[in-house]
Amino acid sequence: MNINFSNHSLKVIAAAICLSTFIVGCGGTKTTRVAADKEMALTDKWNDEDSRLVAEEMVDDMFSYPWLKRFKSKFPGKEPTITIQRIKNKSHEHIATDTFVNDIKRAVMRSGMAEFVVSGDERERIRDELKQQDMNASEETRMEMGEEMGANFALSGSINSFVDQLEGKRVTSYQIDLKLINLQTTREAWSGTKKIKKLMERSSFGL
Repeated sequence: MNINFSNHSLKVIAAAICLSTFIVGCGGTKTTRVAADKEMALTDKWNDEDSRLVAEEMVDDMFSYPWLKRFKSKFPGKEPTITIQRIKNKSHEHIATDTFVNDIKRAVMRSGMAEFVVSGDERERIRDELKQQDMNASEETRMEMGEEMGANFALSGSINSFVDQLEGKRVTSYQIDLKLINLQTTREAWSGTKKIKKLMERSSFGL
């Protein structure tokens, strides 16, 4: 049986084939720009909103403890200086602890209750810069060495996680522990804990 198509019919069929191919090839991907401060919790994993909220709540709790009142009573008009030693990730997943540290710093500086002193590699880089200035910068513009501000307190802590899974439900719990140490006396001035629980429900969990 011979079937004859007109040129118009052939063009319509070809266009339909191209359109269906485009839909099949592109239908599975869509990207939408959203506001950076909008929470997008697609999984039960630690995310940027967890980092920000935990940092703000724990900083508020830290400043509510008596150590701050005692410090201001002993040093009127002076703000305590804090250095961050290390926040360890002991959880089951990769967590960008640098982002969490930065959220803590922003929360502290926004409060106006304390100042930060850099530590570790960053401090060494600054000292190297001062050495270079001492050799190469003019006397009028060089920064003097030996004028660093010492830290009064050191902040450190850890992030832990626990996963409980049964059939189509999974509960992921995070526990964040932070402590503030008085560097002069080595006493623990504050200890804080924050817990987060996330429930995910679906038919099966992927790897």
